[in-house]
Amino acid sequence: MPQLLIATENKGKIIELQALLAGLNLELLTPAGLGLALNVIEDGSTYAENAAKKARAYAAASGLTCLADDSGLEVEALGGAPGLYSARYSPKPGATDADRRAYLLENLREKPRPWLAHFHATVAIANSQGLLRFAEGNCYGQISPTERGSGGFGYDPLFLLTELGRTMAELTMIEKNRLSHRALAVQNAYKILQEIFV
Repeated sequence: MPQLLIATENKGKIIELQALLAGLNLELLTPAGLGLALNVIEDGSTYAENAAKKARAYAAASGLTCLADDSGLEVEALGGAPGLYSARYSPKPGATDADRRAYLLENLREKPRPWLAHFHATVAIANSQGLLRFAEGNCYGQISPTERGSGGFGYDPLFLLTELGRTMAELTMIEKNRLSHRALAVQNAYKILQEIFV
């Protein structure tokens, strides 16, 4: 069976990506499963650059075709922040997801509501022979003033899907894997993966 390495060490992302890629006839590998621990510095100026850096680094280290993603939350009232810096948004050293959510709400407190926002994801697929392809996905909603739900990770408890009236953290995994930015990016990447592995 062809092998695809999920090029991330974020456990929440690995669980989501494994579920999203389950429909493909591929053996899904993880860096931990291969004993790989790379420190890829995400200093690109776009999501695509960061995703490509991760996919290429893991492809070079493993010799496998790799899929990486870079994603972020963009809030209109904050001029698109935290954006590329979503995972490093809080100034607190060693900040947790909860710290980042608290910092986001603190920065929004004086801004008029609704706090419109969207999640963006770019998926990069690379191999050690120079292949590099991209797919993107966006999910639109708004920021809730209070955290709701216990599922997901990151900003999910604050990201309200307006039409559903529920946050990303209140969705079942099946719902999230149909609606999320990462789900849409992976769905858009399916065709690329099918072409590569035919």
